[in-house]
Amino acid sequence: MSNLFADSLKNLRIKKGLTQIQLANLMFVNKATISKWESGSRLPDATMITRLAEVLEVDVGTLLSATVESDESLNIIMVDDNKSILSYNLLILEEVAPNAIIAGFNRPQEAIKYAKENRIDLAFLDIEMGMVSGFDLCRDLLEINPCTKVVYLTAYPEYSLDAWDTDACGFMVKPLIPENVRRQLKKLRYTLPAGGADE
Repeated sequence: MSNLFADSLKNLRIKKGLTQIQLANLMFVNKATISKWESGSRLPDATMITRLAEVLEVDVGTLLSATVESDESLNIIMVDDNKSILSYNLLILEEVAPNAIIAGFNRPQEAIKYAKENRIDLAFLDIEMGMVSGFDLCRDLLEINPCTKVVYLTAYPEYSLDAWDTDACGFMVKPLIPENVRRQLKKLRYTLPAGGADE
């Protein structure tokens, strides 16, 4: 795993004049959690990143970016029944998150099977996919793991109102553009489900 986030956190903690124990007390976690974050063996969830930014008095975007760039175990899926669009968008995701594990599916059932066997951190879902809509798939994925972040992808902006009636945390209009994906990832920090302390 890249040490970008681990090094950033350690440097910020030292600059603030805090020991690992002091930071742990401020974060309401144990020292082992801070140690794992600074060694790069674990990464905090979005809730913890927001709290870290407040405690260390830094921009949350800085910490979030370091996390995304560091997280080799970040597991992202994309589901789209159009194979050519899926292939193109997967290339965009690989450019934006080169260290993530990225899998693409053109059948919702395959994505569900994968989600049952793997922790999905982030899912990009097409909305119109034949018999199973992206809204249906969102509900299924969140049933498997309520902490999965879902971003809808569609060529039809009018779906946006329906999208916000679900527990998704993002909505993007196709085609994907790297800068728009990066912007969406930064926005996720405000809407990620609370995952509790990472201990």
